Amino acid sequence: MEETSFIDGLLEFLKQSPTPFHAVDNIHEILKAAGFVHLYEGDVWDISPGGSYYVIRNDSSLIAFTVGAHPMTETGLRIVGAHTDSPCLKVKPQPEITKNNYLQLGVEVYGGALLSPWFDRDLSMAGRISYLATDETIKHALIDFGNPIAVIPSLAIHLDREVNQNRSINAQTQLAPVIMNLVEDQAVDFREMLADHTRSQYSESDIVEVLDYELSLYDTQPPALVGINKEFVSGSRLDNLVSCYVGLMSFIEAGEDVSCMLVCNDHEEVGSASHAGAQGTFLKSVLERLSGSSEAFGRAMDRSIMISADNAHGIHPNFIDKYDDKHGPILNQGPVIKVNANQRYATNSETAAIFRHLCIRADVPVQTFVMRNDMQCGSTIGPITSTEIGVKTIDVGVPQFAMHSIRELAGRYDSFNLYKVLREFYCC
Repeated sequence: MEETSFIDGLLEFLKQSPTPFHAVDNIHEILKAAGFVHLYEGDVWDISPGGSYYVIRNDSSLIAFTVGAHPMTETGLRIVGAHTDSPCLKVKPQPEITKNNYLQLGVEVYGGALLSPWFDRDLSMAGRISYLATDETIKHALIDFGNPIAVIPSLAIHLDREVNQNRSINAQTQLAPVIMNLVEDQAVDFREMLADHTRSQYSESDIVEVLDYELSLYDTQPPALVGINKEFVSGSRLDNLVSCYVGLMSFIEAGEDVSCMLVCNDHEEVGSASHAGAQGTFLKSVLERLSGSSEAFGRAMDRSIMISADNAHGIHPNFIDKYDDKHGPILNQGPVIKVNANQRYATNSETAAIFRHLCIRADVPVQTFVMRNDMQCGSTIGPITSTEIGVKTIDVGVPQFAMHSIRELAGRYDSFNLYKVLREFYCC
């Protein structure tokens, strides 16, 4: 794939994936178009050498795999893992707030969101609804309002003169977005609003009542290439949809000899301990079904390797003192190996050496990130997955700025370079 086509596809994927549900749905459509067979966990699987398959859990996590010509007990698997979720604001179950003839929504902070950039943005809302249908069954649908429907207005500086010197944000009292002007004594039922929107915009005309939902707010400003030479990608949810897309595009080009796998887990930003998270049973269940026995599973894992792809902190030119002098990655100078002596990242010398060799083969530069000793780094699905299934793992990612902001910034060429390395990993 050429770099221009790759970047165009990345921007479109980011734009069309406002929630993990939509990201997985888009991955599902791309895999289906590439000839992959959709499997369901509750069915008997008919797996054949040379086959290509994928399975979805909770509509927000997906595992895709190809079955190589050689047994997995002999070659192991080539696995790339990423996560579909990003920090955001989620709508509460009883969200209606009425004040001074304004309708606002109660929201809950999901993950370690950087809150200040959420103010004064044109926000929309998307996610999954569960509803009672006319045939008395419970059905589910993905919805996306698309247009701006909400805003969290800042307080004027005239009313808070110290805001630029000392600003704190109360997530309970200051984050409720405004969505409507109310006329006197007007009452609004949010779930009925969802039902009306879904009936009018989608084919789900059989809605009797919206029973529940998982909805997130998101910025409607589309992703873009920025910089004098368009060398940066700016947009929402770069952490970690960039890794999902890079992994997907390289996975589709996987070779036929060795079994390969792409894992896209939800709930990494809140610890991965869920039905669909990396600490759950999803991946191990799929691998055990492919292996056929505990002995075959153990033999396959011993010969397997996983690349956990999750964005890294690029060294910010305005805050250089926040980084280790020798380990501050630069945007557009190659993917990053993430190292932590306390196993917040799963990298060890063996897996790092393998990745460095892949970079040499792909003719791609590589960098290293280590957090300062007086600061604590985050973590990824890498250590969790390595612990759960016993697979050798390395943590890597593209460097970026503004991690966990509503709008993040990464290097245009780093994403394509990581794609080339992962393609080498899947094909070699």
